[in-house]
Amino acid sequence: MLDATASAPTSTTGSFTIGDKFVSVPVRQGTLGPSVVDIGKLYSQTGVFTYDPGFTSTASCESKITYIDGDNGILLYRGYPIEQLAEKGDFLETCYLLLYGELPTAAQRADFNYRIRRHTMVHEQLARFFQGFRRDAHPMSVLVASVGALSAFYHDATDISEPHQRMLASMRLIAKLPTLAALAYKYAIGQPFIYPKNDLDYASNFLRMCYAVPCEEYEVNPVMARALDQIFILHADHEQNASTSTVRLAGSSGANPFACIAAGVACLWGPAHGGANEAALKMLEEIGTVKNIPKYIARAKDKNDPFRLMGFGHRVYKNYDPRAKIMQKRCHEVLNETGRKDDPLLEVAMELEQIALSDEYFIEKKLYPNIDFYSGITLKAMGFPTSMFTALFAVARTAGWVAQWKEMIEDPSQKIGRPRQLYTGAKQRDYVPIAQR
Repeated sequence: MLDATASAPTSTTGSFTIGDKFVSVPVRQGTLGPSVVDIGKLYSQTGVFTYDPGFTSTASCESKITYIDGDNGILLYRGYPIEQLAEKGDFLETCYLLLYGELPTAAQRADFNYRIRRHTMVHEQLARFFQGFRRDAHPMSVLVASVGALSAFYHDATDISEPHQRMLASMRLIAKLPTLAALAYKYAIGQPFIYPKNDLDYASNFLRMCYAVPCEEYEVNPVMARALDQIFILHADHEQNASTSTVRLAGSSGANPFACIAAGVACLWGPAHGGANEAALKMLEEIGTVKNIPKYIARAKDKNDPFRLMGFGHRVYKNYDPRAKIMQKRCHEVLNETGRKDDPLLEVAMELEQIALSDEYFIEKKLYPNIDFYSGITLKAMGFPTSMFTALFAVARTAGWVAQWKEMIEDPSQKIGRPRQLYTGAKQRDYVPIAQR
């Protein structure tokens, strides 16, 4: 049993017994959220490790960037509610906030936007790098490779001990990810690459790189641009999730920032993480039509049936995902703008939404539609293939990744990540020559 006694405003002392050893450990309190038991010296004091598969009860770092209260449906970037940032700001302002810790002044915002726009192009040799991929390669496989390849072109931003180089790398990654993602999309569909146009805002520039062709003018739809900008804001960071933890773990070894973000992209590709919105669309395709919904709802309620409704509920949020509320509104705006309300797949999605918000089973289990459900529908209505969904997620999450990476590098207490294990394999044994086996 852990007993705690106050010793400081943000720290207490806890004690417990393991066998015949009495252990005293610090219990640290953050500005928000649960306290953490500091077990950094537990092994040296007792000879035992803790066991926490998935690290669901373990704080791996100290951070000032993002806070989540899953029980109450709260998400804060640097203390600002996600609802306010999404409704009142834009993505590059959010990037500045994540990187620097404060919202920019008008002059700071103009300067930041200018610097991002000056880094949107990629080296022409890197553009030719894409020709080595098969045409049917998944955009995420192309993105993993091309992001990692940035380190082969920008040697002036790989010294992580130098603050200017850290920030330069951060700027380049935020600026170039949309270009790389658009190149991956264009390559997959066999169209010419479209270069960035720096008089456009971040989201509009990306839409143009994806949808423009050299033989005619392309005019960005402001409703589409605003929707995409909000999607980027809502996905910019989400505390110590799998891909962010991957970036931090890779960075803890001293790896260059481009390699670290490539590691994050690779982790994000998983269907349980960044691929969730793609999985939600595939589920809608499996259901097919509105008349099939009752059958699939019954299967979802049957605990003996392996079928699960994708896009409902969340690992962290035990209440309505605050991002989903914002995305729901933007989703319907895009559907109205594109006239896609009659799409059979989207009809299925809208009917599922109504059932989830009114059915007692879903309400009791708090299986609300999450951001992956709405973002997948929105991106489909905007014309993106499902294979691009996770690549778009990576574009947005790069802002959080570089902020988390930068915070970790600048933390004097950071050390190389080295989780331990509970070994359950064979005990020591002697080698047996092959003739005697």
